[in-house]
Amino acid sequence: MTQTLLSALTTAAVGGPAGKFIEARTEAEIIEAVRSADAAGESLLIIGGGSNLLVSDDGFPGTVLRIASEGFTVNAEDSCGGVAVVVQAGHNWDALVEHAVRHAWSGIEALSGIPGSTGATPVQNVGAYGSDVSQTIAAVRTWDRERNAVQTFTNSELKFGYRDSILKQTTVNGSPRYVVLTVEFQLPLGRMSAPIRYAELARALGVEAGRRAYANDVRREVLRLRASKGMVWDAADRDTYSTGSFFTNPIVPAAAAAGLPDDAPRYPGGADGLTKLSAAWLIDQAGYGRGFGLEPDSVSGGRASLSTKHTLAITNRGAASAADLLAIAREVRRGVVERFGIELHPEPLLIGVEL
Repeated sequence: MTQTLLSALTTAAVGGPAGKFIEARTEAEIIEAVRSADAAGESLLIIGGGSNLLVSDDGFPGTVLRIASEGFTVNAEDSCGGVAVVVQAGHNWDALVEHAVRHAWSGIEALSGIPGSTGATPVQNVGAYGSDVSQTIAAVRTWDRERNAVQTFTNSELKFGYRDSILKQTTVNGSPRYVVLTVEFQLPLGRMSAPIRYAELARALGVEAGRRAYANDVRREVLRLRASKGMVWDAADRDTYSTGSFFTNPIVPAAAAAGLPDDAPRYPGGADGLTKLSAAWLIDQAGYGRGFGLEPDSVSGGRASLSTKHTLAITNRGAASAADLLAIAREVRRGVVERFGIELHPEPLLIGVEL
Protein backbone atom coordinates (compact mmCIF):
# COMPACT_ATOMS: atom_id res chain seq x y z
CA MET A 1 0.00 0.00 0.00
CA THR A 2 1.31 3.44 -0.94
CA GLN A 3 1.96 5.66 2.06
CA THR A 4 0.94 9.29 2.08
CA LEU A 5 3.77 11.58 3.19
CA LEU A 6 2.81 14.64 5.23
CA SER A 7 5.58 16.54 3.44
CA ALA A 8 3.35 16.49 0.35
CA LEU A 9 0.45 18.04 2.26
CA THR A 10 2.19 20.88 4.11
CA THR A 11 3.62 24.18 2.87
CA ALA A 12 6.85 23.59 4.82
CA ALA A 13 7.23 20.35 2.81
CA VAL A 14 8.41 18.28 5.77
CA GLY A 15 6.81 15.40 7.67
CA GLY A 16 6.85 11.62 7.49
CA PRO A 17 4.11 9.14 6.55
CA ALA A 18 0.49 9.06 7.72
CA GLY A 19 -0.61 5.85 9.40
CA LYS A 20 -3.90 6.15 7.53
CA PHE A 21 -4.95 8.92 5.16
CA ILE A 22 -8.54 9.95 4.40
CA GLU A 23 -9.82 12.84 2.28
CA ALA A 24 -13.34 14.09 3.02
CA ARG A 25 -15.22 16.34 0.58
CA THR A 26 -18.56 16.76 2.34
CA GLU A 27 -19.74 17.48 5.86
CA ALA A 28 -21.15 13.95 6.12
CA GLU A 29 -17.82 12.44 5.03
CA ILE A 30 -15.93 14.57 7.57
CA ILE A 31 -18.18 13.48 10.43
CA GLU A 32 -18.07 9.83 9.37
CA ALA A 33 -14.26 9.83 9.17
CA VAL A 34 -13.92 11.45 12.59
CA ARG A 35 -16.44 9.07 14.20
CA SER A 36 -14.73 6.03 12.67
CA ALA A 37 -11.30 7.08 13.89
CA ASP A 38 -12.63 7.81 17.36
CA ALA A 39 -14.54 4.53 17.54
CA ALA A 40 -11.37 2.66 16.60
CA GLY A 41 -9.36 4.52 19.23
CA GLU A 42 -7.05 5.98 16.61
CA SER A 43 -5.26 9.31 17.08
CA LEU A 44 -6.53 11.93 14.63
CA LEU A 45 -4.77 14.77 12.81
CA ILE A 46 -6.82 17.29 10.83
CA ILE A 47 -5.25 18.92 7.76
CA GLY A 48 -6.67 21.64 5.55
CA GLY A 49 -4.16 23.62 3.51
CA GLY A 50 -1.28 22.37 5.65
CA SER A 51 0.12 25.88 6.09
CA ASN A 52 0.22 25.91 9.88
CA LEU A 53 1.70 22.50 10.68
CA LEU A 54 5.20 21.28 11.42
CA VAL A 55 5.02 17.47 11.42
CA SER A 56 7.64 15.08 12.74
CA ASP A 57 9.94 13.29 10.31
CA ASP A 58 8.52 10.08 11.81
CA GLY A 59 5.10 11.08 10.49
CA PHE A 60 1.79 10.62 12.27
CA PRO A 61 0.88 7.09 13.40
CA GLY A 62 -2.91 7.54 13.43
CA THR A 63 -5.50 8.81 10.97
CA VAL A 64 -4.77 11.95 8.97
CA LEU A 65 -7.99 13.53 7.73
CA ARG A 66 -7.67 16.09 4.97
CA ILE A 67 -10.73 18.30 4.83
CA ALA A 68 -11.46 19.07 1.19
CA SER A 69 -15.04 20.39 1.35
CA GLU A 70 -15.46 23.40 -0.93
CA GLY A 71 -17.97 26.11 -1.75
CA PHE A 72 -20.09 28.63 0.10
CA THR A 73 -23.69 29.80 0.28
CA VAL A 74 -25.05 33.31 0.72
CA ASN A 75 -27.79 33.23 3.33
CA ALA A 76 -28.63 36.93 3.27
CA GLU A 77 -27.51 40.03 1.39
CA ASP A 78 -28.91 43.52 1.90
CA SER A 79 -27.60 47.04 2.28
CA CYS A 80 -28.38 47.21 6.01
CA GLY A 81 -27.17 43.86 7.33
CA GLY A 82 -24.54 43.16 4.71
CA VAL A 83 -23.89 39.64 3.48
CA ALA A 84 -24.06 36.47 5.56
CA VAL A 85 -21.93 33.84 3.82
CA VAL A 86 -21.47 30.27 5.08
CA VAL A 87 -18.20 28.75 3.87
CA GLN A 88 -17.19 25.08 3.80
CA ALA A 89 -14.17 24.32 5.99
CA GLY A 90 -12.00 23.08 3.12
CA HIS A 91 -12.62 26.10 0.88
CA ASN A 92 -9.43 27.92 -0.07
CA TRP A 93 -9.16 31.05 2.08
CA ASP A 94 -7.65 33.42 -0.48
CA ALA A 95 -10.20 32.34 -3.09
CA LEU A 96 -12.90 33.48 -0.66
CA VAL A 97 -11.15 36.82 -0.08
CA GLU A 98 -10.78 37.39 -3.82
CA HIS A 99 -14.49 36.66 -4.36
CA ALA A 100 -15.44 38.98 -1.52
CA VAL A 101 -13.42 41.88 -2.92
CA ARG A 102 -14.79 41.36 -6.44
CA HIS A 103 -18.37 41.31 -5.16
CA ALA A 104 -18.02 44.31 -2.82
CA TRP A 105 -18.15 42.31 0.41
CA SER A 106 -15.97 44.35 2.73
CA GLY A 107 -13.95 43.42 5.80
CA ILE A 108 -11.49 40.64 4.90
CA GLU A 109 -9.45 42.31 2.14
CA ALA A 110 -6.42 42.86 4.42
CA LEU A 111 -6.27 39.07 4.91
CA SER A 112 -5.44 38.48 1.24
CA GLY A 113 -2.72 36.00 0.35
CA ILE A 114 -2.85 33.98 3.56
CA PRO A 115 -2.46 30.30 2.60
CA GLY A 116 -4.64 27.50 3.86
CA SER A 117 -8.32 26.66 4.24
CA THR A 118 -11.18 28.70 5.64
CA GLY A 119 -11.88 26.18 8.41
CA ALA A 120 -8.46 26.83 9.91
CA THR A 121 -8.94 30.59 10.20
CA PRO A 122 -11.05 30.68 13.39
CA VAL A 123 -8.79 28.18 15.17
CA GLN A 124 -5.81 30.52 15.18
CA ASN A 125 -7.90 33.69 14.83
CA VAL A 126 -5.87 34.24 11.69
CA GLY A 127 -4.80 37.82 11.17
CA ALA A 128 -2.47 40.19 9.33
CA TYR A 129 -2.02 43.90 8.69
CA GLY A 130 -4.15 44.97 11.62
CA SER A 131 -7.08 42.69 10.76
CA ASP A 132 -8.17 39.27 12.00
CA VAL A 133 -11.10 36.96 11.34
CA SER A 134 -12.69 37.55 14.76
CA GLN A 135 -13.84 40.92 13.37
CA THR A 136 -16.10 39.28 10.75
CA ILE A 137 -16.92 35.74 11.92
CA ALA A 138 -20.54 35.36 13.04
CA ALA A 139 -20.57 31.64 13.85
CA VAL A 140 -18.62 28.40 13.45
CA ARG A 141 -20.33 25.04 13.02
CA THR A 142 -18.29 22.12 14.39
CA TRP A 143 -18.41 18.43 15.21
CA ASP A 144 -17.88 17.97 18.97
CA ARG A 145 -15.97 14.70 19.37
CA GLU A 146 -16.65 14.47 23.10
CA ARG A 147 -20.42 14.87 22.81
CA ASN A 148 -20.64 13.11 19.43
CA ALA A 149 -22.85 15.91 18.15
CA VAL A 150 -22.83 19.08 16.06
CA GLN A 151 -21.93 22.20 18.09
CA THR A 152 -22.32 25.75 16.76
CA PHE A 153 -20.37 28.58 18.37
CA THR A 154 -21.28 32.25 18.10
CA ASN A 155 -18.51 34.83 17.90
CA SER A 156 -18.49 35.54 21.64
CA GLU A 157 -18.50 31.84 22.50
CA LEU A 158 -15.34 31.29 20.46
CA LYS A 159 -13.29 33.26 23.05
CA PHE A 160 -11.10 34.86 20.42
CA GLY A 161 -7.72 36.23 21.47
CA TYR A 162 -4.41 37.00 19.77
CA ARG A 163 -3.89 33.95 17.51
CA ASP A 164 -6.16 32.05 19.85
CA SER A 165 -9.69 30.68 20.31
CA ILE A 166 -11.59 28.02 22.22
CA LEU A 167 -11.01 25.80 19.18
CA LYS A 168 -7.25 26.07 19.60
CA GLN A 169 -7.36 25.80 23.38
CA THR A 170 -9.12 22.44 23.10
CA THR A 171 -6.73 21.04 20.45
CA VAL A 172 -4.03 18.66 21.69
CA ASN A 173 -1.13 17.65 19.41
CA GLY A 174 -3.10 18.67 16.34
CA SER A 175 -6.14 16.67 17.42
CA PRO A 176 -9.10 19.02 18.02
CA ARG A 177 -12.11 18.41 20.22
CA TYR A 178 -14.12 20.52 17.78
CA VAL A 179 -13.71 19.76 14.07
CA VAL A 180 -14.71 22.79 12.00
CA LEU A 181 -17.40 22.07 9.40
CA THR A 182 -18.42 25.54 8.21
CA VAL A 183 -17.62 29.16 9.05
CA GLU A 184 -20.19 31.96 8.74
CA PHE A 185 -18.99 35.49 8.03
CA GLN A 186 -21.00 38.70 8.31
CA LEU A 187 -19.53 41.20 5.86
CA PRO A 188 -20.65 44.78 5.15
CA LEU A 189 -21.49 45.62 1.55
CA GLY A 190 -19.34 48.24 -0.18
CA ARG A 191 -16.28 48.91 -2.31
CA MET A 192 -14.39 50.48 0.57
CA SER A 193 -12.26 48.49 3.00
CA ALA A 194 -12.47 48.22 6.73
CA PRO A 195 -10.43 50.99 8.44
CA ILE A 196 -6.70 50.54 7.77
CA ARG A 197 -5.10 49.86 11.14
CA TYR A 198 -1.56 48.89 10.08
CA ALA A 199 0.92 51.70 9.49
CA GLU A 200 2.94 49.93 6.77
CA LEU A 201 -0.22 49.19 4.78
CA ALA A 202 -1.56 52.72 5.28
CA ARG A 203 1.70 54.14 3.88
CA ALA A 204 1.57 51.78 0.90
CA LEU A 205 -1.98 52.96 0.17
CA GLY A 206 -1.21 56.64 0.75
CA VAL A 207 -3.88 57.03 3.44
CA GLU A 208 -3.80 57.90 7.12
CA ALA A 209 -4.09 55.05 9.60
CA GLY A 210 -7.73 54.61 10.59
CA ARG A 211 -9.04 55.70 7.18
CA ARG A 212 -10.54 53.47 4.51
CA ALA A 213 -9.37 52.71 0.98
CA TYR A 214 -10.83 50.86 -1.97
CA ALA A 215 -10.85 47.15 -1.08
CA ASN A 216 -9.34 46.29 -4.50
CA ASP A 217 -6.39 48.55 -3.73
CA VAL A 218 -6.00 47.03 -0.26
CA ARG A 219 -5.91 43.51 -1.69
CA ARG A 220 -3.37 44.50 -4.34
CA GLU A 221 -1.04 46.17 -1.81
CA VAL A 222 -1.36 43.37 0.76
CA LEU A 223 -0.47 40.78 -1.88
CA ARG A 224 2.51 42.92 -2.94
CA LEU A 225 3.71 43.37 0.64
CA ARG A 226 3.27 39.69 1.49
CA ALA A 227 5.08 38.60 -1.67
CA SER A 228 7.99 40.92 -0.83
CA LYS A 229 8.31 38.98 2.46
CA GLY A 230 7.95 35.53 0.92
CA MET A 231 4.50 35.14 2.44
CA VAL A 232 2.55 34.30 -0.73
CA TRP A 233 2.97 30.69 -1.87
CA ASP A 234 5.13 30.33 -4.97
CA ALA A 235 6.42 26.89 -5.96
CA ALA A 236 9.49 28.51 -7.53
CA ASP A 237 10.42 30.52 -4.41
CA ARG A 238 12.03 28.55 -1.57
CA ASP A 239 11.29 31.42 0.82
CA THR A 240 7.61 30.42 0.66
CA TYR A 241 8.23 26.83 1.80
CA SER A 242 7.42 27.56 5.43
CA THR A 243 4.64 27.69 8.00
CA GLY A 244 4.44 31.47 7.58
CA SER A 245 5.36 33.37 10.73
CA PHE A 246 7.00 30.77 12.98
CA PHE A 247 6.80 32.81 16.18
CA THR A 248 3.96 34.90 17.56
CA ASN A 249 4.61 38.47 18.65
CA PRO A 250 5.24 38.19 22.41
CA ILE A 251 2.81 39.91 24.76
CA VAL A 252 4.64 40.83 27.95
CA PRO A 253 4.16 42.94 31.09
CA ALA A 254 5.08 46.58 30.58
CA ALA A 255 8.03 46.13 32.94
CA ALA A 256 9.56 43.53 30.62
CA ALA A 257 9.15 45.85 27.65
CA ALA A 258 10.67 48.76 29.56
CA GLY A 259 14.08 47.10 29.52
CA LEU A 260 14.23 47.06 25.72
CA PRO A 261 15.97 49.74 23.63
CA ASP A 262 13.91 52.85 22.91
CA ASP A 263 13.59 51.94 19.22
CA ALA A 264 12.01 48.53 19.93
CA PRO A 265 8.52 48.46 18.38
CA ARG A 266 5.74 48.38 20.98
CA TYR A 267 1.99 47.97 20.56
CA PRO A 268 -0.99 47.75 22.91
CA GLY A 269 -1.18 44.27 24.40
CA GLY A 270 -4.95 44.07 24.59
CA ALA A 271 -5.09 44.21 28.38
CA ASP A 272 -4.02 46.60 31.11
CA GLY A 273 -0.31 46.51 31.75
CA LEU A 274 0.54 44.34 28.73
CA THR A 275 2.62 45.29 25.70
CA LYS A 276 2.92 43.48 22.36
CA LEU A 277 6.44 43.34 20.92
CA SER A 278 7.69 42.56 17.43
CA ALA A 279 9.11 39.04 17.20
CA ALA A 280 10.79 39.95 13.90
CA TRP A 281 12.60 42.90 15.53
CA LEU A 282 13.73 40.79 18.48
CA ILE A 283 15.07 38.07 16.18
CA ASP A 284 16.94 40.52 13.99
CA GLN A 285 18.39 42.48 16.91
CA ALA A 286 19.50 39.25 18.59
CA GLY A 287 21.78 38.70 15.60
CA TYR A 288 19.67 36.46 13.38
CA GLY A 289 19.24 38.30 10.12
CA ARG A 290 17.44 37.27 6.96
CA GLY A 291 18.91 34.07 5.55
CA PHE A 292 20.39 32.93 8.87
CA GLY A 293 21.16 29.22 8.56
CA LEU A 294 22.01 29.16 4.84
CA GLU A 295 25.67 28.45 5.58
CA PRO A 296 26.64 24.76 5.20
CA ASP A 297 28.14 24.77 8.71
CA SER A 298 24.97 26.17 10.34
CA VAL A 299 22.82 24.29 12.85
CA SER A 300 20.71 23.00 9.94
CA GLY A 301 23.55 22.27 7.56
CA GLY A 302 22.14 24.92 5.23
CA ARG A 303 19.04 22.83 4.55
CA ALA A 304 16.76 25.22 6.47
CA SER A 305 17.09 28.92 7.21
CA LEU A 306 15.29 32.07 8.13
CA SER A 307 13.69 33.46 4.99
CA THR A 308 15.96 35.68 2.91
CA LYS A 309 13.08 38.17 2.83
CA HIS A 310 11.69 38.14 6.39
CA THR A 311 13.10 36.96 9.72
CA LEU A 312 9.82 35.51 11.04
CA ALA A 313 9.63 32.59 8.59
CA ILE A 314 11.74 29.44 8.85
CA THR A 315 12.11 27.97 5.38
CA ASN A 316 12.89 24.66 3.73
CA ARG A 317 15.66 25.31 1.22
CA GLY A 318 14.93 22.10 -0.70
CA ALA A 319 16.11 19.11 1.33
CA ALA A 320 15.22 20.06 4.90
CA SER A 321 13.73 17.78 7.52
CA ALA A 322 11.45 18.84 10.35
CA ALA A 323 14.50 18.48 12.59
CA ASP A 324 16.36 21.03 10.46
CA LEU A 325 13.56 23.61 10.77
CA LEU A 326 13.41 23.01 14.51
CA ALA A 327 17.17 23.44 14.82
CA ILE A 328 16.85 26.96 13.39
CA ALA A 329 13.85 27.70 15.63
CA ARG A 330 15.65 26.51 18.78
CA GLU A 331 18.75 28.55 18.02
CA VAL A 332 16.73 31.70 17.34
CA ARG A 333 14.63 31.25 20.47
CA ARG A 334 17.77 30.64 22.56
CA GLY A 335 19.47 33.75 21.21
CA VAL A 336 16.46 36.01 21.84
CA VAL A 337 16.22 34.78 25.45
CA GLU A 338 19.95 35.35 25.92
CA ARG A 339 19.85 38.85 24.42
CA PHE A 340 16.53 40.16 25.75
CA GLY A 341 15.24 37.70 28.35
CA ILE A 342 12.05 37.16 26.31
CA GLU A 343 10.93 33.71 25.21
CA LEU A 344 9.31 33.33 21.80
CA HIS A 345 6.45 30.88 21.26
CA PRO A 346 5.67 29.00 18.04
CA GLU A 347 2.63 29.90 15.97
CA PRO A 348 2.26 26.66 13.96
CA LEU A 349 1.03 23.43 15.51
CA LEU A 350 3.95 21.11 16.28
CA ILE A 351 2.95 17.53 15.57
CA GLY A 352 5.07 14.82 17.18
CA VAL A 353 7.88 17.29 17.91
CA GLU A 354 8.77 19.84 20.57
CA LEU A 355 10.62 23.13 20.35
